[in-house]
Amino acid sequence: MPELAPLLVSALILGLLGGGHCLGMCGGLMGALTLAIPPERRGRRLQLLLAYNLGRILSYSLAGLLLGLAGWAIAGSKAEVVMRTLAALLLIAMGLYLAGWWSGLTRIEALGRGLWRHIQPLTRRFMPVSSLPRALVLGGLWGWLPCGLVYSTLLWASSQGNALDSALLMLAFGLGTWPVLLATGLAAERVTAVLRKRGVRMAGGLLVILFGIWTLPGPHQHWLMGH
Repeated sequence: MPELAPLLVSALILGLLGGGHCLGMCGGLMGALTLAIPPERRGRRLQLLLAYNLGRILSYSLAGLLLGLAGWAIAGSKAEVVMRTLAALLLIAMGLYLAGWWSGLTRIEALGRGLWRHIQPLTRRFMPVSSLPRALVLGGLWGWLPCGLVYSTLLWASSQGNALDSALLMLAFGLGTWPVLLATGLAAERVTAVLRKRGVRMAGGLLVILFGIWTLPGPHQHWLMGH
């Protein structure tokens, strides 16, 4: 577990840095879910928003566990190196997207739209959101929304070669995205305005790019770990 701690912190920071992307992808959806709360339940808005996000984060953890099994199956093989390299390249692409320098990652998000077309109709069954269980399930379905940031982090997490570690990393990542989306649901304009600033997005993008470079297999990793 001690050796996993730096990776958990990295996953948490990655979620925080991806806040700008979360606003673009999920900010509108978060607003729609907030409006879906019946007037008589508005007093419990914070509880329902927490339930939405908890369901979303649990979906990320489940995806991490499932794909982590694949990572575990190929651990120690050449395929593991390929998977880790691909994860690093996706992280670099995510950093370029966050900084506003290249939007090619949006093409990867298109890969998940087929699955989302089957999941999206299910969300209507849980509206209006009249209870915490309904909010939790709705958030769990929301977690499968196509997202390049999630895909990038998911592949990185699954390349660790341990399904449980992958699930924990995705849990940490999801917790990192929580403050931004919760603030959006509560209409915290100051928080969202800061995250939309060009300088903040560029700084976050650069850090994600550096993290992607660190993830690339190679001799530089041994040097970094030694220091």
